[in-house]
Amino acid sequence: MSTGDSGGSGGSGGTIGPPGPPGRRERHDRHDRHDRPAARADRPAAAARPDRPGPAARPVRLGPRAVAALALVSAIGVVAFCWPLLADADAAVTGHAQDAPWLFAALLPLLVGVVVATIADGGMDAKAVAMLGVLAAAGAALRPLGAGTAGLEPMFFLMVLSGRVLGPGFGFVLGSVTMFASALLTGGVGPWMPFQMLAMGWFTMGAGLLPGSDRLRGRAELLMLAGYGCAAAFAYGTVMNLYGWTIVPGLASGVSFQAGAPVAENLVRFGAYVLATSLGWDLGRAVLTVVLTLAAGPTLLRALRRATRRAAFEARVTFEAAGTPAER
Repeated sequence: MSTGDSGGSGGSGGTIGPPGPPGRRERHDRHDRHDRPAARADRPAAAARPDRPGPAARPVRLGPRAVAALALVSAIGVVAFCWPLLADADAAVTGHAQDAPWLFAALLPLLVGVVVATIADGGMDAKAVAMLGVLAAAGAALRPLGAGTAGLEPMFFLMVLSGRVLGPGFGFVLGSVTMFASALLTGGVGPWMPFQMLAMGWFTMGAGLLPGSDRLRGRAELLMLAGYGCAAAFAYGTVMNLYGWTIVPGLASGVSFQAGAPVAENLVRFGAYVLATSLGWDLGRAVLTVVLTLAAGPTLLRALRRATRRAAFEARVTFEAAGTPAER
């Protein structure tokens, strides 16, 4: 009888039955479970694991001042390459090789101006400058591997992928700085160096101007980048030929530059000069760029985008007043 009463009383919460602490512990556990989600909700979203897929990697933003600086340096570059085509017959076109120091003196401040304008527009910070240094050093180290043999220059595929991920403004500065650093590394300093800096800057900037940077992924993107790398490799060689063609003496009459001749006639000669002298070098550069882009492109694109997401170039740093312990 007493046993039944004690069992019934224990089930109804009477005085006779099991002690109360387990029930209190159960209530505390329920309270803890209610409190934990609130504590997790208070954590910022950035506390998530950085290696998980997050928002798309955004390139370095290009503001109006950076666009103006890029337009100015590009206009000066076009004039530096093309003015011999518009020169008179009596002009000292052979002095085209001697304008390199002046172009270099103008190019460095303009490059600094592009960086400063990008910083002023809020698109580049210390993390972007650090990434610029790392990629420029990697590109400068890649260039001697080909040693210019048959135009095999592996740095071009790195410039294509970096410009694609980090944007046109960052790409122009990266291409120019990389060519400058590689010239110092390989002893390739000469009157051609500022022209190479401009051409490589345009080469890398073009990759950042390709469409679909926020949605195009996978094989389609790789094919697009490989096609751009192939075409831009030929364009780079052609632009550099335009510099050398006007100052190389002793060419055959069918391909030599004629100062004061009509522009159309000189362009026909220039086309023959390109086909006769540098097509093989440009072909080797284009093929190697395509092969490396298709082979190493997926891995390198993922690495660059992961680094860009973690750098969060557009993140705004804000400071909030610390609350009292009760408010936290």
